[in-house]
Amino acid sequence: MKVFSGRIKIKNYINSKKDSGFTFGFVPTMGALHKGHLSLVEKGLSNNDYVVVSVFVNPTQFDNAEDLKKYPRTLDRDVALLKTVSDAILVYAPSVDDIYDGNAKAKHFDFDGLEFEMEGQFRKGHFDGVGTIVKRLFEIVTPNDAYFGEKDFQQLAIVKKLVQKHEIPVNVIGCKIHREANGLAMSSRNERLKPEYKKAAPFIYETLKAAKMKFGTKSAKEVTEWVERQFAKHDLLKLEYFTIADVETLKPVKRKSKTKTYRAFVAAYADDIRLIDNLALN
Repeated sequence: MKVFSGRIKIKNYINSKKDSGFTFGFVPTMGALHKGHLSLVEKGLSNNDYVVVSVFVNPTQFDNAEDLKKYPRTLDRDVALLKTVSDAILVYAPSVDDIYDGNAKAKHFDFDGLEFEMEGQFRKGHFDGVGTIVKRLFEIVTPNDAYFGEKDFQQLAIVKKLVQKHEIPVNVIGCKIHREANGLAMSSRNERLKPEYKKAAPFIYETLKAAKMKFGTKSAKEVTEWVERQFAKHDLLKLEYFTIADVETLKPVKRKSKTKTYRAFVAAYADDIRLIDNLALN
């Protein structure tokens, strides 16, 4: 397994292998890897000769400087974990300068309104940062396929829109949410949860499952109000938003239609740790 810190060296290596007919999958991460990330890597290896895993905490997608500062950075552990999976993995762990050439600023993107829903309402400029780094990484890695977890479903939709609008030759593949045994969606942020909050956090998924059951017979408004009441009664978890949205537009549903597909999205705080999750409803 090879580890690269410079974009030119990894670009040259990938190009030399592509000249010999090898294909590349790509899993972009911010490190602090867990089984969810590994499942994406394994999916990539099943479809490609090599998988590139980027490990880069991207400053342009954080709207909270303290969150950026506290984000776990565990490169040595991440590399050791990836070594247990396969030798056909390339790790790209660049510096901020290697990515941004001294100008770590997000570019502005138009994602046809996807960027203004849910996360976009609470994290100003977040998806400009996502678009900037993903486009840059695609230019460096030039993968055949790129794999993203559905836990960040809105991000997945935005990456697909980015590829479509900028005509980037990569196949974007969404992969199911990997969960801990208690149902909590796996996230690098889970490492920072205090024990009592870690114990309480599965309430998020349990509430999503209950909301799915209720959505069969009740309106989106009724389900949303019910979820808000459940969180209001919870001692440790604070709801930021709960939304039932059309998976195509990500706009909140006003009236259910049998011809549309819906998903429930939630963001909640466990102390100062922000957790997100979602669940298909039909």
